Amino acid sequence: MNESPETANCKGQPTGSCVCGGKGPAISQMMMAMMPANEVGEHFRNAGVEFLKGFRELLDQGIHTLSNKETKGTKLNVE
Repeated sequence: MNESPETANCKGQPTGSCVCGGKGPAISQMMMAMMPANEVGEHFRNAGVEFLKGFRELLDQGIHTLSNKETKGTKLNVE
């Protein structure tokens, strides 16, 4: 397959069979150019980890709430 970059997608298939219309490599290059400096990238990665930890805590609370069955009635001590 001797497709030119303009008519081939990022996997070398004809453009008609690709959702990105052959623009995958250009989009990837643009995204790499927009990536922040290492310090900024690390900050955002850490923020993402903290967000996921918060989401995990929400899930744990929901599981705990659903797991605790309410007891019906009152317990009496019989002598």
